[in-house]
Amino acid sequence: MKHADHSLHLARIKKIGGQVNGIQKMVQDGRYCVEILTQIKAAKSALKSLESVILEEHIRHCLAQAASSKDKLVIEEKIAEISDLLKKSIR
Repeated sequence: MKHADHSLHLARIKKIGGQVNGIQKMVQDGRYCVEILTQIKAAKSALKSLESVILEEHIRHCLAQAASSKDKLVIEEKIAEISDLLKKSIR
C-alpha cells in the first residue's frame, strides 16, 4: 500500500523548527517569560495545525485506499490506527 506524500509539508515543518530554535534563543538570552510562553503557544498551534492536516490526509488517502481494497482486516487496522491516534490526542 502506497503512503500519502507529505513532502508538501516540509516548508511548514522547517518553519516550526525555526520557531523552536527561536524559543531556545529566547531562553538563552534571558527573555521575559510571557514572550517565551507566547512563542511556545505559537509553536504548539503550528504543530496542532500540521497534525490536523496530516491526519486528514491519512483519512482521505490511507483509509480510503484500505476501504477500496475491500480487505476487512486492512480496513479494521486503519480504523484502529485512527482510533488510537484520537484517544492519544484527547489525553
